[in-house]
Parts: sequence; structure tokens; C-alpha cells
Amino acid sequence: MSGTPVVDRSTGPFDAAEVDGPGERLDVGALWLPLVEGLEVQLQVEESTGQVTGAFLVHGQSAVQVQAFAAPRSEGIWNEIADEIAAGITEQGGTVDPGHGRFGRELLARVPAQQPDGTVAFQPLRFTGVDGPRWLLRAVFHGQAAVDPEAAAPLEELVAQVVVVRGREPMGPRELLPLRLPEGAESGPPPAELDEEQVAGDAPAGLDGLNPFERGPEITERR
Repeated sequence: MSGTPVVDRSTGPFDAAEVDGPGERLDVGALWLPLVEGLEVQLQVEESTGQVTGAFLVHGQSAVQVQAFAAPRSEGIWNEIADEIAAGITEQGGTVDPGHGRFGRELLARVPAQQPDGTVAFQPLRFTGVDGPRWLLRAVFHGQAAVDPEAAAPLEELVAQVVVVRGREPMGPRELLPLRLPEGAESGPPPAELDEEQVAGDAPAGLDGLNPFERGPEITERR
């Protein structure tokens, strides 16, 4: 597999070496997240360790989860990861259709998730990934953004403004880049737009057992 990213990143997402500091972005360690009017940022925190494992950018009835992972210097890993995610969803009884969008290869999925009443419903999700220098940024679109291109457009623009801070530390491929809470962050409940029926439930890990749909306590930053 070629190590050259197939997506033109001249308009983002960016590597930290390509910008002059975080600027107006929210610094949460390995990610600098854009802040715009009407946006809500939720940071996922693992209860047992206190580790921040990902971030949700919430806009109206839609959200996108962003996570960054270490990748080899010589090659990108999104194609390989996408194949694994697709296989995992299919094994669980879901469906996956191939797609191509602003960030290149996509997976248009319907993932089985157990509802509070015990029934199983199928949750639409759209998986995208961008290979950067020694990192992979994965973005998973939820809600209306998973099925409606018009609703997805504002969130895609936010993903494009994300900056990944890979750091110089040696890390194994697929290892989650470390995130941290911003100064002054306060814990709060998720908004109604992201209730458990929309974003929780069993789903394929896709990256070394990391389940992107396990939600712990959340830190909320409103703009």
C-alpha cells in the first residue's frame, strides 16, 4: 500500500507542523478542535482510568466523533482499518455500502444497536478517515450527518479544521494519540441530540479493541 495520502489535505485536516499554533481552536492534547458559534464539544472520558478517548463535535441534530491514532511513517492505514470495520459490522448483522466523499473512502453503515426496551434497531453511521504524516484521523458521523449530505457539510468543514499533534514519541501503529481535558472544563450530561439511542450500543472496534461507541462521562465545551 502506498504511503502517500490519497486525499489532498491542503484544506485540512492539518498536521501541527502545518499551522501556527492552535489559534482559536480548543487544545485537548493530540487534537486541536475548531470552535464556532453553535458548536458543542463533548470529550469522552474513560471512567476507570480518567483517560480522554475521543471527542464529539455536536451541531444541531448531527455529530461527528473524531479520534487520532498513530500510524507508520511509511504508509497510511485507513484502507486497512476501513476493511476491518466493514467486516466487523457485517459479522454483527449490519450492512455496509462503499462511499467516496470529501475525505476520500467512506463506509456508509447501518449498525445494530440494542434499544432501552430490548429491541434491536439499526443506527446509520458514516465512517471516514484521513491519513496524515504518522497519524490517522478517523471521523464517524452520527445523526442526520450520517445520511444527509446537506446536514453533513458543516461537520465536514469542522473536521477539515481539526489539527493533529502527533508528537515525537514512538508509538505503535493504531495506538490512540493521547488527549487531555482543557483547563477549566466541567463535566456535564450529553445534550438531547446525542442521547444513548443515537450514539451508544455495540459496534465494531476497528482499531485494536477500541470501541468508539462506548460512552463514559463527558466533558462539555459550548461555544
